[in-house]
Amino acid sequence: MQYISHYKSPMGNILLAADDVGLTGLWFEGQKFFALYLDHEHEERVTPFLKKAAQWLDVYFLGKEPDFNVPLHFTGTEFQNEVWEILYSIPYGKTMTYGEISKQLAQKRGVEHMSAQAVGGAVGHNEISIIVPCHRVVGTNGSLTGYSGGIDKKVKLLTLEKADMSTFFIPRKGTAL
Repeated sequence: MQYISHYKSPMGNILLAADDVGLTGLWFEGQKFFALYLDHEHEERVTPFLKKAAQWLDVYFLGKEPDFNVPLHFTGTEFQNEVWEILYSIPYGKTMTYGEISKQLAQKRGVEHMSAQAVGGAVGHNEISIIVPCHRVVGTNGSLTGYSGGIDKKVKLLTLEKADMSTFFIPRKGTAL
């Protein structure tokens, strides 16, 4: 059974979801893939995991790095879960490219190469945004592309974290906007 609660952030309303293992979802309302894998049967109730996620977000939106973790429960495919684990390891205020993630994943799997496009698909379907920081993933050329919450939110989140934005740009066109 999944449980949901709502969180009002300075960047818009957020839906939180959790089960008995940990947080399973965090989505900006209206974002691409919004609550895609949320159980059809769920209950609105503030559980300890949802309360902890809201506390984490309170600290985060004050422009501070939270000094505690929220228990997470990744519910994607094996590949997605591996990518999301790498996302989770990206430090506050830092970024990583899709290519760097694919290299790290290839090394972990003991293969020569992994597709950066496949990694991009997994990043785009991240169910626990912000806490699992898919907004910290950028294109190799510095393109701020591919955030399902919207490029404007990606910029705001990176700015909130005081990431060095000097080499990044917003693409004018493309399929991942």
